Amino acid sequence: MLRIPKMGEPFVLHTDASRVAVGATLGQIDENGVEQPLAFASQKLTCSQCSWSTIKREAYAIIWALNRFRYTIFGAKITVACDHNLLQYIRDCAPKSAKILRWSLALQEFDLVVRYAKGRENVADYLSRNV
Repeated sequence: MLRIPKMGEPFVLHTDASRVAVGATLGQIDENGVEQPLAFASQKLTCSQCSWSTIKREAYAIIWALNRFRYTIFGAKITVACDHNLLQYIRDCAPKSAKILRWSLALQEFDLVVRYAKGRENVADYLSRNV
């Protein structure tokens, strides 16, 4: 059952990318410490996006999900759960790639904390593989 978001409360955003699609789930932690689902989303990748490296697709999944849920999450603290160390990748590659530099700048709009979530524990894994 989907819940209505509580504005001003922190959000949890799970993202994942497969070879053909990206997926995301948006949730919030309730008063009992249980994450409650608010929304689910997925999108197929274009042919050129499918040829990107895994880490680029994972980074794109975060950017895509943040923009998809922008009007709900903007201004709130967001914990992003994904299965790659994307902040390190973006920090290292931004000076070398215009695309990664744009993504790095886009991430600065949000109050983000990125944490690692194993693939099978990441709810968005199913959405990115079954589009």
